[in-house]
Amino acid sequence: MNQTGNTILITGGGSGIGRALAESFQRAGNQVIIAGRRQDVLDETVAANPGMNSALLDIARAEDIQRFATRLTADFPGLNVVIHNAGIMRPEQLKDAALDDAEATIATNLLGPIRLTAALLPHLLAQPSAALLTVSSGLAFVPMALTPTYSATKAAIHSYTQSLRHQLRGTSVEVFELVPPYVQTELMGAAQASDPHAMPLQEFIDETVSLLEQLPHGGEVLVERVKALRLAEATGNYEFMYSQINPA
Repeated sequence: MNQTGNTILITGGGSGIGRALAESFQRAGNQVIIAGRRQDVLDETVAANPGMNSALLDIARAEDIQRFATRLTADFPGLNVVIHNAGIMRPEQLKDAALDDAEATIATNLLGPIRLTAALLPHLLAQPSAALLTVSSGLAFVPMALTPTYSATKAAIHSYTQSLRHQLRGTSVEVFELVPPYVQTELMGAAQASDPHAMPLQEFIDETVSLLEQLPHGGEVLVERVKALRLAEATGNYEFMYSQINPA
């Protein structure tokens, strides 16, 4: 994808990977709009990055998405890149048979990107050059049993992205899948942001942006630290990797 001169929407852009991507793309000469459900977080991010724009969106609410897409494309007619970064990750005890966390995770991580893609795709297809980027996870390929629905939604996003890329071949829209490893963010709480076992956030962003420059026509964006998970089945290391993530 073009690295500069784009108008980029990043969902979940107020913190973590989303914010770091937003700041990196803005520094590269792109117009960036961050979206999220917490106005205070959006305001703080925009204040720290003059020239960045924000828009309120609860991606888990189906009724919000078409309204959001209509307003966004009217305000930013040059929109040509969408990064589906918003997501939640919650531990679940399946024996408790509770569904609230599972349903919230599916609505945010899976239905949200599918609905927003449907709402924005006609606009993107009308652009001379456009890109859609989903964010899956290394856990799409080797699940963490503690977060079963998160892992399942990321596996579904991987599958959906493959189909989306195939169906959009020959159009102006390139389709990428970012596959993060365990990264120093607060996705699972504040301790994760300083966990020495996690990949430093800026290191992940720098490697990701470099890889995007090398993939002009879409594809999977795999930093080195995620390849052991992504390729576990192909290399015959699945059982070993599963035992590392899910110790007995």
